[in-house]
Amino acid sequence: MPELPSVAVLGAGSWGTALAILLAKKGAQVALWARDADLAKRLRREGQNPRYLPGFPLPPSVHPTDSLAEAVREAEVLVFAVPAGALREVAELVRHHLPSPRLVISAAKGLEADGSRPSQVLQSVLDDRLANVVVLSGPNLALELAREIPTATVVASSSPDAAKQAQTLFMCPSFRVYTNRDVTGVELGGALKNVLAIGAGISDGMGFGDNSKAALVTRGLAEIVRLGVALGAEERTFMGLSGVGDLFATAVSHLSRNWRVGYGLAQGKPLEQILSELGQVAEGVPTTFAVCTLAGRLGIEMPIAQTIRAVLEARISPQQAIRELMLRTPKEE
Repeated sequence: MPELPSVAVLGAGSWGTALAILLAKKGAQVALWARDADLAKRLRREGQNPRYLPGFPLPPSVHPTDSLAEAVREAEVLVFAVPAGALREVAELVRHHLPSPRLVISAAKGLEADGSRPSQVLQSVLDDRLANVVVLSGPNLALELAREIPTATVVASSSPDAAKQAQTLFMCPSFRVYTNRDVTGVELGGALKNVLAIGAGISDGMGFGDNSKAALVTRGLAEIVRLGVALGAEERTFMGLSGVGDLFATAVSHLSRNWRVGYGLAQGKPLEQILSELGQVAEGVPTTFAVCTLAGRLGIEMPIAQTIRAVLEARISPQQAIRELMLRTPKEE
C-alpha cells in the first residue's frame, strides 16, 4: 500500500474528528485543528473528543492543535470539516499559511446565505493556493463512521485525478468511496437534504407515520431536483448516495441534528432553545433560508422548503404547515 499524504483536518466537531480517526487508522499523519484552544487541550490530554465524539480514542498519529499555522504547515491535503457558515473565514485564515498549492477536500454540507456552495467559497478564497478541490458527501453520520459501520460516500471533482486521490485517501473496509464529476449536484444533495430532515423531524414529532414521511421526502426530493438542475447539476446525481442516500439517512436517523431540530419544533420548543440544547450547528437551519433565496431568484417552486422556513421563523405552527401543504392546489405528479 502506498504511503498516505499528511493531512490537516480543519474542524474538530464530530464529523472532523471521525474523519481524522479514519485517516489515522489508515496510516496517515493527521493534524486535527480545533478553533477552541480549551478543546484542543482536552483532546491532547484525554486522547479523545469528549465534547463531540466521546468514547472513541484518537490514534497516536492524530495531533490536535488550535494553531492553524501548525496544522497546515506540513499538510499535503487539507480537509475542511467546519460548518458552511464558518468556511469562508477559516479559508481566509488558512490562505496566509500556505506557501504552495494543496489538494483541498470540502466535507461541509451547507450553503452560504447567498447560495454559494462550499467548493465555490474555497475556490474564490484560496485561488492560487488551491491545486484542486474535491467535495465529499453522502449518507455519513459521524457516530456510525467512528463505529466502523459499513458506510459509502461520494467524492466529486472537475479533476478526475483529484477525485481518485481523495478516493484512495479515504477508502477502507468500512468506508466505500465512489467518484463523481458532478460537483454541483453532489454538494446540493448534501446541503438540501438537511432542509427536508427538519421536515421529517416535524412529521415524527407530530406522531405521523411512514406514509407522511414518505410523501414529504419524495415530494421534497422533487424540489431538490428542480433547483439542482436549474443550477447546472445532473438529475441522476440526486438518485445516488449524495442525493437519495443522504436524504434517507438524515430523514430517518435520530442521530441527525437537523431531524432533532424538526422534532423539537413539533414539540413546541423555540428554535433558540433547540439549537442551544444541540450544542452543534444544524446546517439545515441556515440552508433553508439560503435555498428559499435561491429558489426565489431562479423562479423555482419549492413549497416544502418555503413552509419549513415559515415554521423556523415561527410565522406558522407545524400543524398549520401540514394543513397548508396538504391543501395546495391539486396537480399532476
